[in-house]
Amino acid sequence: MSETRKLRAGVIGVGWAGEQHLIGYDAADGVEIVALAGMEADRLQQLGDAYGADLRYADWKQMLAEADLDVVSIATPTSLHAPMAIAALNAGIHVLSEKPMAENGAMAQQMVDAAVANDKVLDVLFNHRRGGQVKALKQIVDSGLLGRIYYAKAGWLRRAGIPGLGSWFTKMKTAGGGPMMDIGVHMLDMAMHLLDEPTVSTVSATTYAEFGPRGIGGATGAGSNKSGAGDTTEFEVEDLSTAFMRLGNGGTLLLETSWASWIPHDLIYVNLYGSDGGATLELGGSPATYTKLEVWTEINGFPAEIQPDIPASGGHTEAVLDFLAKVRADNHDAHRGQEGLARSIVVDACYASASQHREVTV
Repeated sequence: MSETRKLRAGVIGVGWAGEQHLIGYDAADGVEIVALAGMEADRLQQLGDAYGADLRYADWKQMLAEADLDVVSIATPTSLHAPMAIAALNAGIHVLSEKPMAENGAMAQQMVDAAVANDKVLDVLFNHRRGGQVKALKQIVDSGLLGRIYYAKAGWLRRAGIPGLGSWFTKMKTAGGGPMMDIGVHMLDMAMHLLDEPTVSTVSATTYAEFGPRGIGGATGAGSNKSGAGDTTEFEVEDLSTAFMRLGNGGTLLLETSWASWIPHDLIYVNLYGSDGGATLELGGSPATYTKLEVWTEINGFPAEIQPDIPASGGHTEAVLDFLAKVRADNHDAHRGQEGLARSIVVDACYASASQHREVTV
């Protein structure tokens, strides 16, 4: 893509995530937001007016056929990512998809295959790796200060946060899984990113559904464990999962995630255990949101605690800008959705291990 030619951008999905993509494109130079697709007519008009998307569609297929797009973002329920992405790639459009990449690894592989066949960029947006604390910790890890990281723990635990009892989130066909698929994949991505992308050799995982089937644990407010009216017959996924992973570099990763659990407050965390130092990152809150990044090591024989400067968080906007840079690059071979596919394969292995009650090879 020429650096001077404006890229024509479209977004499928008019929820919170879709708007974040619009904000990112709006902040980018050399991009024109031309089209928007969504089922909610009021929201479609509101966002179309706000971001200057003159072409508005209830049918995403019509948008892909008529809008003459260069790039498109997909911010829809998980089971729609693959069919939408494959259709867009086959139409010659570069794709930025929300996480998780697809409901399973097989569909994710089809997305990658379409990107390769059409020589287009396929990117999966993991916004949490772009937080300031994560950026700072990544710099520390890459500097070698912690030495060899042989053990890591990562998790995202909610006290009460099942995202819509009876909605697409809690149905296996549309979501592909519960919190491991929804928010656990964020923590898997964050851990793999920090650890410099080791392979996962084996997984031993367990899942539980103790809240959703009883109609409790819904996301109705901080500290609340009462759900609104929800169709519990449609709760087909887990509400807590835990997985122990053996890594190809000899290290191990413990990953846990929940939508609902009896804990004091929500918590996102990463703990790194290295041969020369350790680190803890926490994002949580009780009663107010807090962040913490602490690093412990030894300098000239003396114990040292380091509190690094925290850069600005990038979020969705940074991810959109990175995606556009990949689109404008001369070679797209490294940008076919390979990392997103790797995450999907590991999540598949977690669910397979849980259902088979044994360790599985990835």
